[in-house]
Amino acid sequence: MDPARAKELLAAERARIERALAQLAHQDTGEIADVADPANLAADLAQDELDLGQADDLRDELAAVERAEARLAAGTYGLSIESGKPIPDERLEALPAAERTVEEERA
Repeated sequence: MDPARAKELLAAERARIERALAQLAHQDTGEIADVADPANLAADLAQDELDLGQADDLRDELAAVERAEARLAAGTYGLSIESGKPIPDERLEALPAAERTVEEERA
C-alpha cells in the first residue's frame, strides 16, 4: 500500500475513534428526579458501565492505530507482525490498523 494512502487511512481512523471517545461522556440532565429516583440512578449506572466498556474498546483501537503508525514510520506497515507476510491492501483499506492476515487472525 502506498504510504501516503496508509497515512490518510490511519488519520481518518484516529479521528473516528477520538470523536467516538469524546461522545461517550455521560450527560447528566441535572433534574432532581435523577438523584431522587432509584430507577434513574440505575439507568445512569447501566449507561456509565456501557460507556466504560465502549471506551475501553475504543482505547484498544486507538492503541492499534498508534502501533500501525509506528510500523508505517518504520517501513513495516502492511506486513503481518506474526509472519512478516504482506497484508492485502483490501484488508488494510477496511481495517487500516490490521496487524495480521485474515488467516492468522482466524488461527
